[in-house]
Order: sequence, then structure tokens, then C-alpha cells
Amino acid sequence: MNQSETHDQNKNMRKVALTALAGTSIEWYDFFLYGAAAALIFPTAFFGEIPESTALILSLLTFAAGFIARPIGGIIFGHFGDKIGRKKTLIIALILMGVASTLIGLLPTYAMIGVAAPILLTLLRFAQGLAIGGQWGGAMLLVTESAPVNQRGFYGAYAQAGVPIGVILANLAYIIIGALVSDEAFFSWGWRIPFLASAVLIGLSMYIQLTMEDTKAFQDLQKSNINNNENIKVKKSPIIEAIRKYPKRISLAAGAFLSVQVTFYILIAFILAYGVKSTDLVRDEMLTAVLIGSAVMVPSLFLFSAYSDRYGRKGIFILGSITTAIWAFALFPLVDTGNFWLTVLAITFGLVFIAMMYGPQAAFFTELFSTEVRYSGANLGYQMGAILGGAFAPTIATKLWTDFDIFWVSVYIATASILTLVSVLFLTETYGSNLNEEI
Repeated sequence: MNQSETHDQNKNMRKVALTALAGTSIEWYDFFLYGAAAALIFPTAFFGEIPESTALILSLLTFAAGFIARPIGGIIFGHFGDKIGRKKTLIIALILMGVASTLIGLLPTYAMIGVAAPILLTLLRFAQGLAIGGQWGGAMLLVTESAPVNQRGFYGAYAQAGVPIGVILANLAYIIIGALVSDEAFFSWGWRIPFLASAVLIGLSMYIQLTMEDTKAFQDLQKSNINNNENIKVKKSPIIEAIRKYPKRISLAAGAFLSVQVTFYILIAFILAYGVKSTDLVRDEMLTAVLIGSAVMVPSLFLFSAYSDRYGRKGIFILGSITTAIWAFALFPLVDTGNFWLTVLAITFGLVFIAMMYGPQAAFFTELFSTEVRYSGANLGYQMGAILGGAFAPTIATKLWTDFDIFWVSVYIATASILTLVSVLFLTETYGSNLNEEI
């Protein structure tokens, strides 16, 4: 390959990576808007005159509906992602998220339409979950299947970095709106503005449609099938084939994701309610603390992902699970001080330890499965881990805190981290593997 071809390839790879980053950032922005709103706004807006603690739990359960939908979305989008391509499936997921989030911004409250309000809210949250179920696999494979073998982890981090950037954007949106309007206006209509901004996803989807090609691995699979006059691989149900071929890997991938999910959603959703109710810290201070921690998480993802390209995925993944388990017992004592900067420290370290696992995860999960079922297999493992880990994490944490003691939330985080450690130990090292070879 000459210098000009290498330059063009690198330029195209950067374009793919930045497009995936933009798409995942906005998609996760929508998803996390809901998380903050479920902790701070929706208990009052959508659950009527019931005890505050009960309203919070019910609101967090609607938050969980998005996670329940994620494996379903993973199955549906995984099926079509392996049949019609990564790009087309990603576009559909982005449009679905944009529409669902915009409609949440237009949704009447309980005071306006009664019990229909939380029902419609839950349905739209379910649609968000379906979209996320498809988005991760599409964005992740768009970059990892296109990346050079020795940079697969690094470029995979572009898909992963959309998560903390989404948190930053969501929290910034609430902080800015909160600064521009009164508290009364914020709770009345101000919170709707960030959701209405989600319509920009539809425009981004059109850009991807017009400017991006599908991944080389999927194109090679299609060419191979055409050249051999066989469409067997494409005609089969990819999800069934993935489960038949890789049941152990899918289960272990889900287990590997538990610590990330449990800890992350406690750090960005539950901790908002806990900090405001248990200390003198106010809403914007807690949002800012999460924002700062998320900002530090972004470069950490690239650092640990690049490390995994040189030294392997498993080692840094294992270190992340161990440090997360230990840090769980320092997290809440630091928040309990009521000191803003100690709270920032508590959240930031937690998110950096998560980055040790989440950064290399895109490349790790990509390398676990063969091309014809990769979207289905990787996505199913990811989304199963999401529902088992993240779906009820804020709700479980709230129950443990209110019924027992905050110490047991730390035990909960540590337990999830140990399960992740065990799962990763049973997975094979994958870095440096050829994605076009049968696994």
C-alpha cells in the first residue's frame, strides 16, 4: 500500500470513527436525559399525589423499562444488522431514538391526563430501549470492523466514548436550562427543552445514509456469498445461529458487562437522588460532579483501549473489575461528607475504573464472534448484561439504601464486580485476531 492509499484509509477511518462518536453521543444523551429526569423530575410530574419515596421508585422503574427493551432491540436490530448491514440498521435505531425522545418532550403530565401519563412515558422509554438495543451494535461494528487490527481497541473507544459524552451533554442541558429559568418553570416546562432537541438525530441519520459505506467485513461476507452462489449465511436467522454457535460466549459477555452497568447507573442516576437527599449538596452541584467525572472518563476510555491493543483485553478488564469492587466502599463515605470536591473525586474514580472495562469492550466483544453473526452475538451479550446489571440498579440501590443502609449499595457494586471478574477469566484473549477467520 503506497503513502497516498494509506493517507486515504486513515482519513476514511477517522471519518467513520467521528461519525460513530457523534451518533452514539447524541443517542446516549437522549437515554441519559431520561435517567436524570427519572431521579429529579418525573416522580413529581408523572406520578401524582403519592409518597415521595414511592414516586421515586416508580419513576426509576420506568427508567428500567428502557433496559427491559434493550435485549429485545438487540435481537431485532442484530438480526437485520447481520442480514442487511451495519449502516442501515444503525440509521433506523438513530431515527427511533430521535422520535421517542422528542415525544417525551411533548408528553402531558399526570396533572393533565392522569394515569395515561406514566403509561405513555413508560412506552416511550421502552422505545428508547429498543433504539439503544440496536444502536450500540451498529456503531461498535462500524468502527471495529473498519479499523486496522492493531488499533481495533483504540477506534472501538469512539463508539464507547459516546456514553460519557452523552452524560455530559444531558447534564449540561439540565444545568443550562436550570440557570436560565426559575425552579418553578424548570419543573413545569423547562425540562422538556433538552428532549425536544433530540430531533437533531434524524438529521444525523440522513448524513450517515448519504456519506458512509458499510463495514469491509460485512461487504466481504456479502461478496463471498455471491461468489460462491450461496446466501445461506445471510438467509439464516443470525440470532438463532449466534445462540446455537456461541451460547457460552454470549453468557460470559453478559457477565463481563455486569460491573460496568451496575456501577455506572448508580454513579449517574441513583447518586443524584442520594446526594441531594442525604447531604447539603443541591441538584446542580450533583449534576456538575457527574459531569466532571464523565469528562475525565472520556480520555480514560481511549487510554485503556489503546493499552488493550498492545497488551490484551483481559488484563485491563480484570484490573477494572477489582478496582471497582474496592472503590465501592469508599464511594459513599466520600459523598456523605457533603463536600463538593470529595464527591467529584468519588464519582470520577468510579468512572475511571469503569473505563478500564468499558473502553476495550467494543473490540473485545467484536472479536468474540464470527462476521455472519457478530452483530447479533455481541449485541445480545451486551444487552443481556445491560438488563441484568443496569436495568434495576438505581431501583435496587434505592431499596437497599432506604430499607437497610447505604453500605449495602457498596456490597451490591462489589458483588457485580466479582461476577464480572469471574466471567472475564473464563473468556479467551482475543486481541490481534483476524475478524474474517471462522472462530
